[in-house]
This record gives sequence, structure tokens and C-alpha cells, in this order.
Amino acid sequence: MGYIGYLILGLVAGILSGLFGIGGGIVMVPSLIVVFGMDILDANATSLAAMLLPVGALGVVAYYKAGLINIKDSLWISLGLFLGSFFGGEFAINISESLLSKLYAGILLYVALSYFDIFSHFKNNKKPKPVIENPTHKPFWAYVLVGLAAGIFAGLFGKGGGIVIVPMLIGIFHYDAKAAAATSLAALQLPVGLPSVIIYANDGHLNILFAAFIAIGILVGALFGSKLGVKLPSAMFKKVYAVFLMVVAVYMVYKYI
Repeated sequence: MGYIGYLILGLVAGILSGLFGIGGGIVMVPSLIVVFGMDILDANATSLAAMLLPVGALGVVAYYKAGLINIKDSLWISLGLFLGSFFGGEFAINISESLLSKLYAGILLYVALSYFDIFSHFKNNKKPKPVIENPTHKPFWAYVLVGLAAGIFAGLFGKGGGIVIVPMLIGIFHYDAKAAAATSLAALQLPVGLPSVIIYANDGHLNILFAAFIAIGILVGALFGSKLGVKLPSAMFKKVYAVFLMVVAVYMVYKYI
């Protein structure tokens, strides 16, 4: 496909990025592999490079105006993302593509099922915890650790890391779903994936031009996605996100395992 195809892919990724607080790599990497014929490492590199610039900035502004972003928490998460990105990139180029795909599909399935409260039936039939709208106060290093885990994941799988950040902010820090997505998206606007991009580029897996066209699409799409996210009720937002993860996980199982 031509450059217009990469632009359209970026637009779709941007909408999902703004809506769910992810970097957009969750749709970019599978699409680059299936539609554009890239191998998984080339797709990872292109996805991460496309997200280096603050392509979701317009979405962040929309969420900020709605009062959904905790700037301080997002900055600490960004620091962890930057550190974790280096380790994730190093791991990715030194393990098999098959193992990468299996790990990715397994993580997606677990997160999606947890959003549907599947595992609550195995917790001694305890009553579900009430939803807490205000985040639980945690020390700064806890947010750095969240970013570190997300950065390793991002470097490994070419994702922005939001797919790790959002569930952790909800489950551990008791963030509202929309506030978690907004804070995650804000954390991803700094060039936190740069260490991974350098590692992939040095290993010959990066096409800057393709990444640039995708980045333009993300910039526009993130604004529309965030505006839609602000309007969605939190309960519905969480279920839509879970369905989205399930679809991608099933695809990864079908394609690679």
C-alpha cells in the first residue's frame, strides 16, 4: 500500500489512542504485519517511531480541559517509560518473534478478561469492591514503577505502554477509567520510546518515512478519539475497552500461535 495507507492507519490508531489512552501501537503493529507485510520487529520499530513526537497532544488538551489528567502522576510515569523502553527494546531483538507474539496475546487476554471481572468468581465469592472515583495517594516511585513496566512492554511489543498503564491506574491506584486513560495518554506524549527506537534502528528495522505518515494520522485521530472518550460514561468506557482488547488478543492467537 502507498503512503495514503500509512496515513489512514495513523488516523485509526490516533482515534483509539485518544479514546483509550494507549499509544496506538496496539492497532498499528498487527496492521503493519497483516496489511503492509512487515515482520514483527520492523512493525514494532515503525510503531514506536511514529509515537515519538507528541502526536496525541490535541487529545491531551481535550482531556485536560475536562479535568481528567493528573499531570504530576503522568510525569513520573513518563520517567519510568523512558527507562523501561531501553530494556524492552533489547529484549525484543534478542528473542524469537513467535515467543513475542505468544507473550503479547496472553497479556492481552488476561487484561481483557479482568476488565470483564471474569476472575472475581475465583476470589472466594467476595463481594466486588465499590468503584472509587478518586485516585488513592501513592508515593512517586510507585508511578515510576508503573511506567517502567509499561516501558518494557512497549519496547518489546511496539506499543505505547498505555495498555499496561491504564489497567494499573484503575486496579491499583483506583483511578476512574476515563481519568486513567487521560493520564496515560499525557504520559505518552514525551519521547519515552526513544531508547527502543534507537535499538531497533541500529538493528536495521526502522523506516522513518512510513513512521512520519502514520504520525500525521495519529495527530488528527487522537483529537477525535479523546472527544468521544470524554463523552462516554465510565462504566461503558471500561467495557468498550475490554472488548477492544479481546478482539486484538483473539487476532494475535489466530495469526501467530
